Amino acid sequence: MSAYAELQVATGFSFLEGASHAEDLAERAVELGLDAIGVTDRNTLAGVVRMHKEALERNLRFVVGCRLALRDGTELLAWPTDRDGFGRLCRLLTRGKRRAPKNHCHLDLDDVAEFSKGLIFAHLPRFDPRAGVGLAAAAMNGLRERLQSPLYLVATHLYRGDDRRRLAFLDRVAQAARTPLLATNDVRYHHPSRRELADVVTCIREKCRLSDAGFHLAANAERHLKPGAEMARLSRGYEPALKATLEVVEACRFQMPDVVYEYPDEPVPAGVSPQAHLQTLVWDGARRHFPAGVPAKVAETIGKELSFVAEKGYAPYFLTVHDIVRWARNPDNGATPILCQGRGSAANSVICYCLDITNVNPVEVDLLFERFLSAGEGDPPDIDVDFEHERREEVIQYIYRRYGRDRAGIAATVIHFRPRLALREVGKVLGLTEDVTRALVSTIWGSYGSGPDEERIARLGLTLDDPRVAKTLELAGQLVGMPRHLSQHVGGFVITRGLLEEMVPIGNAAMDDRTFIEWDKDDIDVLGIFKIDVLALGMLTCIQKSFDLIAAHKRQRWDLKTLPREDPAVYDMLCRGDSIGVFQVESRAQMNMLPRLKPRKWYDLVVEVAIVRPGPIQGDMVHPYLRRRDGLEKPDYPLRQGGAANELADILGKTMGVPLFQEQAMRIAMVAARFSHQEAHDLRKAMATFRSRGTIEKLEAIMVGRMIERGYDADFAQRCFNQIKGFGEYGFPESHAASFAHLVYVSSWIKCFHPDVFCAALLNSQPMGFYAPAQIVRDAQEHGVEVRPPCVNASDWDCTLEPNGEGRFAVRLGLRLVDGMPELSGEWIVAARRAGAYRDFDDFVHRADIGTKALNALAKADAFHSLDLDRRQGLWSAKKVASLKPLPLFAAAGENRADPRVALPQLTRGENVIDDYRATRLSLRGHPMGFLRPRIE
Repeated sequence: MSAYAELQVATGFSFLEGASHAEDLAERAVELGLDAIGVTDRNTLAGVVRMHKEALERNLRFVVGCRLALRDGTELLAWPTDRDGFGRLCRLLTRGKRRAPKNHCHLDLDDVAEFSKGLIFAHLPRFDPRAGVGLAAAAMNGLRERLQSPLYLVATHLYRGDDRRRLAFLDRVAQAARTPLLATNDVRYHHPSRRELADVVTCIREKCRLSDAGFHLAANAERHLKPGAEMARLSRGYEPALKATLEVVEACRFQMPDVVYEYPDEPVPAGVSPQAHLQTLVWDGARRHFPAGVPAKVAETIGKELSFVAEKGYAPYFLTVHDIVRWARNPDNGATPILCQGRGSAANSVICYCLDITNVNPVEVDLLFERFLSAGEGDPPDIDVDFEHERREEVIQYIYRRYGRDRAGIAATVIHFRPRLALREVGKVLGLTEDVTRALVSTIWGSYGSGPDEERIARLGLTLDDPRVAKTLELAGQLVGMPRHLSQHVGGFVITRGLLEEMVPIGNAAMDDRTFIEWDKDDIDVLGIFKIDVLALGMLTCIQKSFDLIAAHKRQRWDLKTLPREDPAVYDMLCRGDSIGVFQVESRAQMNMLPRLKPRKWYDLVVEVAIVRPGPIQGDMVHPYLRRRDGLEKPDYPLRQGGAANELADILGKTMGVPLFQEQAMRIAMVAARFSHQEAHDLRKAMATFRSRGTIEKLEAIMVGRMIERGYDADFAQRCFNQIKGFGEYGFPESHAASFAHLVYVSSWIKCFHPDVFCAALLNSQPMGFYAPAQIVRDAQEHGVEVRPPCVNASDWDCTLEPNGEGRFAVRLGLRLVDGMPELSGEWIVAARRAGAYRDFDDFVHRADIGTKALNALAKADAFHSLDLDRRQGLWSAKKVASLKPLPLFAAAGENRADPRVALPQLTRGENVIDDYRATRLSLRGHPMGFLRPRIE
């Protein structure tokens, strides 16, 4: 077998160029006996971590590389020889991406020359043989002089009938330019059978049908991995070109583990170690949270966690998160504090509670530190922090200012082809009509559904005997899971001590002032890079606005920690299922569950949040829990045959023998199935990997088999793992539920005691939640809240509270609810009104000066009633203003801008209700069904 390394491979991360996954390429390379494989995706390093992981598992040598496509048409393969060379390659790609729109890269040869040290290059020739060897050799010499780095000339067999002549020409050029040839096969897929999919992705990229693709498509199916013997046959007479591949592999000593992550050290005072500073902050926080004395169990847990953090060197990570949360609560720009709360697995950490990152009291919930940090692996911790959704951008920009864009970036999210999208794209490429494609797509339930339902396809009048339908389904199945493009993560930040752009390329996001790296959370985990999730939560915005309204109008000041706890009236309200607008328990499923579960304390809310989830439902855990809670059956703690003691009682005691949480599933695996730390770590990763490709199933046989071997009932063991499968689809740990339960109680308390405030705050925080403004307003009215319509003389942009003379407050709807109303125009109206109320329509037009679009929007919303104009009169006046277009002098004087009052037919109540919905999507006059009910009774 001939020695050969394939150094020009495009994976799916070339985005619509490669047609194979990294695992398929790595597995095929091993089967073929290749000495090494090198990834060279176009202008990106997005796929190198995936290939590194797959190659490592198969003991395959992997060479990191990139295909540089320059703006002048020059194309180069580039491989870093060491860590510094990799850093320069990352900086080079960062420069190209930062000067280009999202997912593009604009590079010139001058840029490549500037960062060429430590790189090996190979030129992809575009020479015209008719121009002669001398001209081509001169071009190669010029390129070498510019790059000042080792340079090869790529020789690839193209199967166009002229390969012998073309390769002979390239050989003469190489000799004249003293540049060695390098053999590659320009690989786009791992096996010839993937050629059809390669054609499909080419058509998707070029936005054309297969029948119209022409020369966009490859002429053959030869762009697959080939064994060394075949490459030797193709390169007969040019054997040094094969040997050159091994020379490049030998020279490229860089491997992905050389990318060593270092935490930033800004949050540490001078002269103090990060660990010492963290310990000081944690114990200060513990004494603040437990003024009567830190409980012995809490103190013991703090010591355990701090020791583990010291061992792993994670102190700077906690300090960085603490710094971000501290800034949010005390912004240095003079802004008001930003409400925030940590959630997720971080709530399993007492350190996070003492640092005020989370609000979960370790006394109230049973912590599982292994759910947060694994002793068996070097994975960094992962803390999620929610911020007010309207103000999260302030936090993001603080991070950029604090660390710089060259040291901080948002993680990527890989947008993959899902079944429905894959069917649409493949159907379009193969020329299926839109109605047929739509019918095929309709057979898939949800965007992540499994394959099409053949029975339903038949019922739709289609048949798999139709070759185009069958081929569409086949190719769509292959396309599912392939990368489509990169997008930014919802808020996962990577921050480094050194230059982040020397670890990974950074590019522009579609949103202004946002930059993100090329690796997603799975890639980051592989390399041990920490991530802070800076997330947005609409309910925090609503709660903060509620606190502000209560302070402004009712002279009461509350925050998340001082709010009265465990008020019976709040639980009475929830037991009635009265939870419209309440965080996490406002869905119909939760409303149905509340009267059945009957929460009477905070921990009941933890269960309520978690129980209406795929995990407990798929594991058949819901009904047993409810029956035991209602006393209809006794709690049952499964006992293994021959077991002297019930080892699951402590784990399942608080949930009456029914596992409801991820932490309990992990504890069962560790106790009942004797999972090692490494296996528990793998299980945690599997539960946290959202819709990963078959990850969680790998552990099923181990866990179920061991539990049965140790004497547990097979049905119970299988149900436990079925629950874990549900968590794989939508994981919900107890710590996450505990964090959310705090917000459930807070939002319930506000709704219970201040329904007027809750209504206004919800409307001011839209869009969020399950319910439209009309439903929020209707619910508030049913709770005795008076709601008043938008008015140019009374409404601000936001909804406000107005005293109603009964010691209570009415909600005045804000101008934000007027459809088509620009916020700037709303601010102008409020600002001009400070000089006094508007006297009439002419006065409003003159002083507000907001333009005809906003005038029409206000008239349609009947917002001129305080100026003695009904909806029709307002529209008449607004349209007359638009048609008059007075001269500037008359406009300045405000003379005769509106038409004299004319008699217009009055709108009926029903017409007003319909127009209310058209203008503000709600009506205070009635409900449309109210006019139809007499007809349908």
